[in-house]
Amino acid sequence: MKKLIALFAVSSTAVLASTAAVGSVALSGSASVSYDDNGTSASSTSYDADMTIVGTAGGTTLTASYDMDGSSLSTTAVDMSTTIGPVTIAADMFDEVSGEMGSTFATSTTWNSGTTANGTAGQQIFEKTDTGVTVSLDVPVGDATVALDNSGNVILSGSWSGVTLSHTVGDTTVTTAGVALAGVDVNVTNSAGATTWDLATTVSGIDLTLASSQKVTAAFGLAGNTMTVSSIPKVDYAAASAGSSSGSHTHGYGTYVTNSVDAYSTVAISRDLTSGATLTATYDTSNDSLTLKAAVTF
Repeated sequence: MKKLIALFAVSSTAVLASTAAVGSVALSGSASVSYDDNGTSASSTSYDADMTIVGTAGGTTLTASYDMDGSSLSTTAVDMSTTIGPVTIAADMFDEVSGEMGSTFATSTTWNSGTTANGTAGQQIFEKTDTGVTVSLDVPVGDATVALDNSGNVILSGSWSGVTLSHTVGDTTVTTAGVALAGVDVNVTNSAGATTWDLATTVSGIDLTLASSQKVTAAFGLAGNTMTVSSIPKVDYAAASAGSSSGSHTHGYGTYVTNSVDAYSTVAISRDLTSGATLTATYDTSNDSLTLKAAVTF
């Protein structure tokens, strides 16, 4: 596997370097500014700007994404893939921060769930390495693909009779299925025995979505002038779970405590402007706040 990864890195670099003069490069991005009156709390203004660069040379594609707001450019994703006959090799080259280790645990290897710690609700505590290489093979049986990544996970995916299936066996067994039935898009996911689902359909011009979390969304209106009403269910309290830096703990990398949140609703009215921007006004019943957001994509 290591030799295959090394060969992929050398060959891909050579392809990109030798065809840079005729290669195709595409830029895209988005930017927005939001003003939130925060109900009875102090108002706030936030900004966001992102850019994606896609370079293609033959059968090799490099995609890099960046966050441009702030004092410096920040990488958010770098992926490379190449196809050689029936074999596709994909590399995740950026190790994103998926944990929230605070200074209190910076030198720890194991965290006890009884220890007080600040962090985003439900976020994992210890960081893990997210880079990796996946090798996929198109199997001449239906529309099946068999893939193997450098963590030892085996992924079988494909579409049969209109049903799209994916089954991953490894650290966590995950099975997903998606199908369109009589105008209703159905998606089901089972991860380590826990099942979630969502439904999406259109009734009399209204786009409706329903999820197993009891979240309901309805969007209606004409193109460029829409209103979206969402009902977000309550969040139950979940205690923090212990974890370790290696992820070998019973609870993996550990998670922070999730405090309970009452159910609430949002109403968002969005309109495309002649300037090319989109203006959205969102009312949130959880804190009686109104947010105005201007955004543009290119």
